[in-house]
Amino acid sequence: MPKARLTPASVTEAAAALVDEVGFDNLSMGLLAERLGVKTPSLYKHVTSQAELAHRIAVLAMTEAGDVIRDAIQGRSGSDALAAGAQAMRTYVREHPGRYAAANATRPTGPDDPFIPASERVLASWAAMLSGYDLDPGQEIHAMRTLRSVLHGFATLEAAGGFQIDASVDESFTWLINFIDQGLRAGVASGSDVAR
Repeated sequence: MPKARLTPASVTEAAAALVDEVGFDNLSMGLLAERLGVKTPSLYKHVTSQAELAHRIAVLAMTEAGDVIRDAIQGRSGSDALAAGAQAMRTYVREHPGRYAAANATRPTGPDDPFIPASERVLASWAAMLSGYDLDPGQEIHAMRTLRSVLHGFATLEAAGGFQIDASVDESFTWLINFIDQGLRAGVASGSDVAR
């Protein structure tokens, strides 16, 4: 059976699947070539370097994560959107730890970098998760940073096997979402009080 023809997209997809298995820090062109059944120099016809490959994985991850969260919160608002979007992100990180790590290790290289619109996709999904809370526009960025920090911490700890105590991780996650929900509602209420 002939080998499938490689393209930059297929090489990136294969690399993303590989890093989910072996970890982003263990990505190498040699290992990817072995996985694809080609010689390592063949990969350089499709990506210029391992750094470019890692960047492509990051763009893919941010695009996927933004879409997964967006789809999960479709038609929801407030605490329902928060819970659905948070669960979607948690599941994405658990299923794709390598590509998620690539996204967190990447920074835009310039104004035309495809990583920028991919990142904006995630930000738009987070903003949609928070839209039902009627946050003051000046507070939205703080809420998004808080949400990102908390969800990132929980999801990466879970993906790394960091929760060893014999208690339900799902219950802890529900507790976490309720905590964030109450905090957002309290923030909106206190903002209203200050406005008066």
